Amino acid sequence: MLMKTTSNFHPLCGLLAATCLIMAPTALAQEPQNGDKSEDQQQAQAGSLDKVSELIAVIQPASGSNVQGAVLFEEVPEGVKITAKIGGLEPDSKHGIHIHQFGNIVAEDGTSAGGHYNPTGQEHALPDEPERHAGDLGNLVAGPDGNATLTLTVDNISLIGEKAPIIGRAVIVHSKEDDGGQPTGNAGDRIGMGVIGVSKAADKSGSE
Repeated sequence: MLMKTTSNFHPLCGLLAATCLIMAPTALAQEPQNGDKSEDQQQAQAGSLDKVSELIAVIQPASGSNVQGAVLFEEVPEGVKITAKIGGLEPDSKHGIHIHQFGNIVAEDGTSAGGHYNPTGQEHALPDEPERHAGDLGNLVAGPDGNATLTLTVDNISLIGEKAPIIGRAVIVHSKEDDGGQPTGNAGDRIGMGVIGVSKAADKSGSE
């Protein structure tokens, strides 16, 4: 299901959070062991990702483009709600957008992110097809100003759960429309890329 959204968030709102996610494993590995820590404290620290309620990918240019923006992933009762706001696209154009296998965006052309995220071995398809890659998110539709907004709710992925978890993977924006063809939609070069990191933790107390 595709629909317009009125959600408004700054493209850089999750940059710090995504950076913290990348740095966190290293920080934990270097932390000295404290014999005074209780077992409950150690388990709470190890299980902190269980409280994540939102993830974000801050999109940066690839392949010499001007593409930038953000893609937010939120837990909802129906599954995962995806809200993308991307700018720097060609006016009045369509661009495939997918979750890719690796959170590695070192390559300037985005190829280090690997192929579409497809842990269940499905054929490629558009989001209205029940059998598809976990990473198949369809298309961004840019207006005359080169900006695109996409809202999509899917039930075949999870933020950090057992069903196709997406944390630490990458979002890729392509140069062409995803036409649903095999094997990956003929969507062309990778012109935008971002690693999916932690944006917000669930608040169990009900307070901000």
